[in-house]
Amino acid sequence: MASVTLLTDKITDWNSFHEECAAAFGFPEYYGRNMNAWIDCMSYLPDEDGMTRFQLKVDEQLLIRVPGFPEFSARVPDVCAAFLECAAVVNQRYIDTGDTPRLALVLAE
Repeated sequence: MASVTLLTDKITDWNSFHEECAAAFGFPEYYGRNMNAWIDCMSYLPDEDGMTRFQLKVDEQLLIRVPGFPEFSARVPDVCAAFLECAAVVNQRYIDTGDTPRLALVLAE
């Protein structure tokens, strides 16, 4: 299983969220820095198109470690809620095409 850590202690607003996501997931330079672009990039994890630094195998998931989740949620609740909602949207996209949900979140203290 591929894994990555999202450094939530560095996230204080939308801009820093997109900076940390671009760094953690390896989004391309043209990443749109909004949640629609985030969903699009994360929806191509099994493909060889360079939307992330990951290329997942059949039925492989990306384990996303989210340390300091309670503090992240308290500090930027709108960003945190959007992150969770969009991860669910990405997984639903995979399910809708008959694929395995690709994102597995570990929300840690």
